[in-house]
Amino acid sequence: QVQLVESGGGLVQAGGSLTLSCAASGNIFSINTMGWYRQAARNERELVATVADGGTASYADSVKGRFTISRDNAKNTVYLQMTSLQPEDTAVYYCRYGFTAIWGQGTQVTVSS
Repeated sequence: QVQLVESGGGLVQAGGSLTLSCAASGNIFSINTMGWYRQAARNERELVATVADGGTASYADSVKGRFTISRDNAKNTVYLQMTSLQPEDTAVYYCRYGFTAIWGQGTQVTVSS
């Protein structure tokens, strides 16, 4: 099976930046779309961004222009570069393998005002 491990979360002031990483390991047969999702404490998990195997990216409107998703297939790693962070971005961020049930354990991002 595939295992995903996120890293890079932390506490940042509003306007700051963070870059998250998601490293995949295990029985990876093929690489397709990878995604970043987030879940605030009282909210449902929501899609943040996806990146296809060829690098085509899509974003939620709330992060468009501020976040950049990218991938390094040779390293089996997907990244989420976050800039101009706002308190509303505070959430646990999760990596997802394709549109499968394989998720990382999440990494906390907290943006202080």
